Amino acid sequence: MTDTSAPLFSFGIVADPQYADIPPRPEMGRYYAQSPAKLAEAIEVFNTQDLAFVVTLGDIIDRGWESFDAILACYDKLKHRSVLLPGNHDFAVEPEHLAKIHARLNMPSPWYDFALGGMRFVVLDGNDVSLFAPPPGDLRRDLAEKRLNELREAGAINAHDWNGSFSDEQLHWLADTLDAADAAGENVILFCHYPLYPENAHNMWDAPEILTLLNRHKSVKAWFNGHNHEGNYGLLDTRHFVNFKGMVDTPDENTFAIADVYEDRIDIRGFGREDSRTLSF
Repeated sequence: MTDTSAPLFSFGIVADPQYADIPPRPEMGRYYAQSPAKLAEAIEVFNTQDLAFVVTLGDIIDRGWESFDAILACYDKLKHRSVLLPGNHDFAVEPEHLAKIHARLNMPSPWYDFALGGMRFVVLDGNDVSLFAPPPGDLRRDLAEKRLNELREAGAINAHDWNGSFSDEQLHWLADTLDAADAAGENVILFCHYPLYPENAHNMWDAPEILTLLNRHKSVKAWFNGHNHEGNYGLLDTRHFVNFKGMVDTPDENTFAIADVYEDRIDIRGFGREDSRTLSF
């Protein structure tokens, strides 16, 4: 008889280490230089667990191409697969480095998916159409300006230049990927730096359009993100939207999580400031 108390598999979660070798900004709750020590502590815990992978939900650095060296070196001690994706701060580098960010994070492409135990994980890049990620002269910068201006004119809560959106190319790819997951009877978890729901100043510019797409697919179970360092949670129909808290935010208290995946739910074990919760399918 199968032991139903054991998860199918588990994975680790980190959000917003946002490392830089710069002084802290206590008024913003940012302690940039403390992140390698916190990340090392999280990795120690992850290494005691049987994990399929560890995902870091963007903002690995705060600024500066050279900052990647120190923070990515922490992952050398991780015994598990590392899944990294970029946030807005990861593009706060000199223009000549912008096109190299995804490769620096060891991503096979800016967006991709992988399957594990009947579940499909979708890794997305919410910086795709933004004012900071496309190299200078890229048409996506013009499109970003247009999208942001329209949101500002509408008085949108998320009309900020530190948010981003998907290109039509990425959105079409996502639709095709979810169609295939529906057909295969898979459950889908999506990883992105930016939140979609509940309504918040940090949400992607095109959140309503993406939510409409997700709502059309029975395979979609959860969206995991960072960006809003305070953390957040929302349930929309049967889909869970979990915003994990930012690691950079305190001088010494940590925050990270482990997700235990079952047939009918995900149990999130929060460490430090992160909340524990059950996400039922």
